[in-house]
Amino acid sequence: MLATERHDLILRIVAERGSVTTPELMSALDASESTVRRDLDALSSQRKIVRVHGGACAPKRRLVVQDSPVAQKRAQNLPAKERIAAYAAALVGPDDFVYVDAGSSTMLLVEHLTETRATFVTNSLPHAQALLAKGAKTYLLGGMVKPVTEAVVGSDAIAALARMHFTVGFWGTNGISPDAGFTTPELEEARVKEASLRQAQTAYVLADSSKFGQVSLVTFAQFDQATVITDHVDPDGTYGNAPNIVDLEEEHQ
Repeated sequence: MLATERHDLILRIVAERGSVTTPELMSALDASESTVRRDLDALSSQRKIVRVHGGACAPKRRLVVQDSPVAQKRAQNLPAKERIAAYAAALVGPDDFVYVDAGSSTMLLVEHLTETRATFVTNSLPHAQALLAKGAKTYLLGGMVKPVTEAVVGSDAIAALARMHFTVGFWGTNGISPDAGFTTPELEEARVKEASLRQAQTAYVLADSSKFGQVSLVTFAQFDQATVITDHVDPDGTYGNAPNIVDLEEEHQ
């Protein structure tokens, strides 16, 4: 049995049972103890399992319970976010009607924009200012402003979105998982994300690789409702065969 086949089987067993012992894996894989240990070490280094004495168990999902300030989020994984933003910005055409969600990754997208003949709608105060500075036609949704993310939320914003039909839109997210979808910590912001994404003909979520496997408090879209632009995803992992992921590392190989 090839190493990739053993790894897939180990992951299936751990997912089904929650935990497994080394002797159980030796029997299931028909492999030696040293081989099983190497396989477990490899999967543990990829954070797909948690090594415990005598075996392994499934990793606990990290629950993101609150947003961080925009400036703090912007500094995290910045090189990856820059690559993602540059790629996404190039997708905007002159005739597009574009929605840009609040967030650090989408702010970088605005900074990378060279196509300013499109029309933009955003729920972010700093995004609107940056778009105006570029000379782009810009609409800012009305409503209450969240201090932490500087995002406009509330019923007025949602009502305005119901009348709009975007050709393309870009969103940030705090977590991505196949079962929970795209998630964010705050209910009011989730409602605006959900309403805006529903109005887009083509939807992109900008997310560096650290967002995969994380789950926050509120789902704003299911996993198959948008295309994810990311810096890297493990081709042998949970998301490796997902058709709605643009892996920039793979794109540049």
